[in-house]
Amino acid sequence: MLQLWLIPVLPLVGFLLNGLLGRRLSKPVVNVIACGSVLLSFLWVLKSLNALGVFSGGLEEAYKEHYFTWIQSGMLNISVDFAVDRLTAVMLMIVTGIGFLIHVYATGYMAHEGGYYRFFAYLNLFMFFMLVLVLGANFLLLFIGWEGVGLCSYLLIGFYFLEKFATDAANKAFIVNRIGDFGFSLAVFLVVIHFGTLDFTAVFEKVNAMPVESAAGWMTAISLLLLVGATGKSAQIPLYVWLPDAMAGPTPVSALIHAATMVTAGVYMVARSAPIFLHSAHALDIVAIVGLATAFFAATIGLAQTDIKKVYAYSTVSQLGYMFVGLGVGAFSAGIFHVMTHAFFKALLFLGAGSVIHACSGEQDMRFMGGLRKYTPITMYTLAAATLAIAGFPGLSGAASKDLILEAAYEHAPWMYWVGVVTAGMTAFYVGRAFCMTFFGEYRGKPAAKAHGHGHDDHAHGHGTPHESPASMWIPLVVLAVLSLAGHRFFPIPAFLEPIFPLHEGEPEHWLEYVATAFGLGGLALAYLFYVVSPGLPDSIASTFRGPYRLIYNKYFVDELYDSAVITPTIEGSRALLWRVVDARGIDGLVNGVGTTARGVGAVLRRMQSGSIRSYAAWVVLGSIAIVAYIGFRGGVL
Repeated sequence: MLQLWLIPVLPLVGFLLNGLLGRRLSKPVVNVIACGSVLLSFLWVLKSLNALGVFSGGLEEAYKEHYFTWIQSGMLNISVDFAVDRLTAVMLMIVTGIGFLIHVYATGYMAHEGGYYRFFAYLNLFMFFMLVLVLGANFLLLFIGWEGVGLCSYLLIGFYFLEKFATDAANKAFIVNRIGDFGFSLAVFLVVIHFGTLDFTAVFEKVNAMPVESAAGWMTAISLLLLVGATGKSAQIPLYVWLPDAMAGPTPVSALIHAATMVTAGVYMVARSAPIFLHSAHALDIVAIVGLATAFFAATIGLAQTDIKKVYAYSTVSQLGYMFVGLGVGAFSAGIFHVMTHAFFKALLFLGAGSVIHACSGEQDMRFMGGLRKYTPITMYTLAAATLAIAGFPGLSGAASKDLILEAAYEHAPWMYWVGVVTAGMTAFYVGRAFCMTFFGEYRGKPAAKAHGHGHDDHAHGHGTPHESPASMWIPLVVLAVLSLAGHRFFPIPAFLEPIFPLHEGEPEHWLEYVATAFGLGGLALAYLFYVVSPGLPDSIASTFRGPYRLIYNKYFVDELYDSAVITPTIEGSRALLWRVVDARGIDGLVNGVGTTARGVGAVLRRMQSGSIRSYAAWVVLGSIAIVAYIGFRGGVL
């Protein structure tokens, strides 16, 4: 056995050590435990994959390790098993590799924050649950990891728990994800009812032996419920609203959630469940439409945001939409390829944003940045690599995976391709806009008395002279920049995944790639024109189109709509019905009524306890007469 259990257990040990002993440990020791546990997990992944022959073209079939039986009830047998196939191998390398770089970066970014050991304990626990999610060989273990990363996201988003904005964001993420998780749990129940097992191999063997549905049936029901879970975890319409607010957590948390772990869990789950979706009549079409709508919608919102982390947050929502489009049109390998390239450039975007925020002593508003190329050259060049990659610059990793998705979308339905390339153009524009506002022009920050910490929404507009980040922060940026530029050449994921997801036969039309490239380059050119060549032009356009700009800037008032249509009625309905009627009148009325009745009966009986012998004798006589009369009536004498 390869002892796959060590892969998630090593970060779990890091969590236990830092969580239980971290208060008494020095920061260097906390760093060694936190980063070392993830590094060891990454090395064990490489060792295990090498033993399975992954790097020499092996692992044609899944490798599974059985540990013990967890649940045995009748015919249902659920074991704790870990399995590795080529899809798992890709996810393991992403989670542990990118996760390790984020841990190293965090040692510099969080160096002056309180709760240092607690932060790294949470990060390690996050890694444990994500690795359980990926390695689990059945739906229940996947669900355990799924819920675990949800818990850790709550802890990390609300890390600054003394700040109301952080606790509100954590609660929002937790509650919105519960909606999606309810759908996922129903899908798991349906799998048990229909197949009698939760083991992936057994379920998919039974699915593959069945015909494809001609109309909506069991497979469609299971697929759509799984999709509900995926829309929550991977922030798709209508459950995307938690993800931008998740920026309330420290920036390394944003990178970990958005790039390597939680939000890609929904994409992984849909890809893992591909046989079920492929046997549904309409589920994949719905996946593609949800993904495309989310990609376009989030991209429009990103055009007007001013918080650098929220710009990148909406780009995450949009890029996840691209992944769902790939899955929905049947290009599963392209969707997973984009998961990998997105992990490279999105981790770099967020960590680069953290370096910018560090340089500006907590400032996150791009309107109070500018001119940072003179102060932070390493951050600028590495962020340039991420910006070009996500914009689809030809030859870079982002373009390689995005073009495969768009080509597959065109073959499925040409209109999807055109919506996709317009979205790509908007993406290039708003990431180019963020880059130009941050690094070009003159520095617009003003010295202030003090900073409030990296993760806080600080409106002091800068603190002193901007400065480059320490080596613990910029070294991970350089590594991620190399991967963003050429990672697709090191890891040719579509060919690697061919045994699981067959490659599409046929040569795509070359003009599709050229059009997508043109839209990406056009978006970058417009950003440079608007924010470097003619910096007054954006304000002029915004004032001319004040209504649409206000609508986009306020994110289409979706949060306000949810507040008025869902949250407020739920609160008011609970107050009026559950509290005043069910609780106060029903439950309290019943309990208080029993007490009132007992007091009334007690008052009557108390009068019988007068202390007078004559009174007691009279009660005895009356009782005897009553008994004799009752017996007489029953016997028919009277």
